[in-house]
Amino acid sequence: MEPSRIFGPRRPLWPALRKLLGILLAMLAVGLVGWSGFRISEQHGTAALRDESNHRLDLFASAVEGMVKRLEHVPATIQLNQDVQALLLEPSHALRVSRVNDYLRRLNAHLGSLAVYVMDERGVVVASSNSDFGDDSQLGEDLSYRPYFLEALSGQVGRQFAIGTKSSQPGYFVSHPIRDGARVLGVATIKISLDPIEEIWDMLGAPALLADTNQVVILSSRSEWRYTALTELSLERRVDLQLTRLYNNLQIPRFPLPVKLSIDEDSQVLEGVLPGGLPPESDAARPVRSSTLVLGRTLDGMDWRLLIFSDLRNVRNQAVLNSMLSAVAAGFVLLLGLYLHQRRRIARQKIESRQMLERANTELEHKVARRTRALTDSNTRLRREIAEREQAELTLRAAQDELVHAAKMAVLGQLATGITHELTQPLGAIRTLSGNALEFMRRGDLKAVSGNLQFVTRLADQMGNIIQPLKGFARKSLAQPAATDVAHAVSNALFLYDQRLRREGITVHNRCEPGQVIAWCDPNRLEQVLINLIGNAMDAMRDAEVKALTLEASSDAACSPPLRIDVSDTGPGVPEEVRQRLFEPFFTTKDPGVGLGLGLAISRDIVREFHGDLEADNRPGGGACFTVRLPAAPSQEESPAP
Repeated sequence: MEPSRIFGPRRPLWPALRKLLGILLAMLAVGLVGWSGFRISEQHGTAALRDESNHRLDLFASAVEGMVKRLEHVPATIQLNQDVQALLLEPSHALRVSRVNDYLRRLNAHLGSLAVYVMDERGVVVASSNSDFGDDSQLGEDLSYRPYFLEALSGQVGRQFAIGTKSSQPGYFVSHPIRDGARVLGVATIKISLDPIEEIWDMLGAPALLADTNQVVILSSRSEWRYTALTELSLERRVDLQLTRLYNNLQIPRFPLPVKLSIDEDSQVLEGVLPGGLPPESDAARPVRSSTLVLGRTLDGMDWRLLIFSDLRNVRNQAVLNSMLSAVAAGFVLLLGLYLHQRRRIARQKIESRQMLERANTELEHKVARRTRALTDSNTRLRREIAEREQAELTLRAAQDELVHAAKMAVLGQLATGITHELTQPLGAIRTLSGNALEFMRRGDLKAVSGNLQFVTRLADQMGNIIQPLKGFARKSLAQPAATDVAHAVSNALFLYDQRLRREGITVHNRCEPGQVIAWCDPNRLEQVLINLIGNAMDAMRDAEVKALTLEASSDAACSPPLRIDVSDTGPGVPEEVRQRLFEPFFTTKDPGVGLGLGLAISRDIVREFHGDLEADNRPGGGACFTVRLPAAPSQEESPAP
């Protein structure tokens, strides 16, 4: 390269360009890491907010359905009153009108609804709980234009949100046809108040609304959203709303926000995003610029939609913070790499400047490399052994869960005959009572029919009480510690052995009182432990003259864990040489083929998972006593000393 006559020798251009290119690449890498951190954090935050909002939506939807649907069956029972049918056959009878009004007034006061009334086949109110005041329920009111009346008149159950034409009070109307054979004489209707829903908006923790089948907002935590349409209403729909007066001639404007929702056909979950976010509730409030996540649910059996608007501002702020942290971390890594690179260059220059020590340094490096390789190999083998042991532990836990579930299924198999016997008699009685009810219905004896149906209901409840304890027991699930009533777990375990206890003549002394002892454990696993201990006690008392099984729960704050459950029998007890090996896997004193010897070992492992223990001892008066020690639920524990 030629030297410059003015500035001297020219410097090479490539090193400067390479340095500039390296800086640009480093900045690009830091920017990409920051952007990736922002996107990942935003996705995770949005997913977490979605899960939390869905959970609150499920709870709120369940509460709304419980409030609204609890009175839907009432109109179907009104036709059972003979005075109602007689009034519809002779509507001008003043005495019957008074009697039916009094009946509906007492029924409405008992239910706590807004009104209960009866219409004839022309849609005129002939009897009402509000005989002196009201809107739809006022005597003589012609409601033939209401959709819920038309649906009930056609033989279906009518359900409709509407606003009272005179009182302007909204409500949920449920109607049911009143039949005389195949003929529909009239319609019974109940108006359910929606005021309780207004009191529970706070449980959602975010703005929300409830829209009816016409996509009109009927309830909302924000008053300006009420009686607006989520979708553009067609001219035909607006005319229909004017004719039916569902919203009492209110003008239904468009919903103020551009909500576009996607619907999952399988789960009926609604989801969308408002890019501009929600407007402030007042003019003085600071405008909100962040996006808003919109989630919704369709209420079962009502075709109502529940929407919640969750602010994404906190998610975005956290994503920005994580993006900055990611960029700082990436910059730190790059600087650390540059520092190490420079340090390596300096070290290499020192090595080159000390050629006399090169051979000694090389030999030393070889020794260090060999020892490092040996240490790396040792670490690799150690990690492999740790992984194998962890896998073995996971396999053992999975096998333990399978054995627990298999033991449950074995107990349920033993109960099959007894449960079949318990259910056969109620089923036969239900068949006989159903046949009698049909005959009494044909004769017109509704009182006898009502008596038979009430008896059938009691038998069905009896069958449900027999089957209910088996549902949770048969379910295979992972251990979930929770506050567990020991008396309830003992009751379920005794229920599963009820047939065998009676068959073998064993007297049960259950001294566990409900609510007395609350343990912190998985209730299903605790029932399995108790079932195993009770089964072993029954096996031990097979040849005993006196067969008595005693179960007792107590609490002692001086012990750790403080709770104990004692399962005692009157069998021969446990010999000392057997007690030392009692909890060894595959050790059993039963005949070959009867047991595997894993019940007590698994039971102790289950109890120890709850930070408890399982012990065995002999009673002073004879027989064995197994003690389950468990920790108390957090609310039951004493507060620490100051």
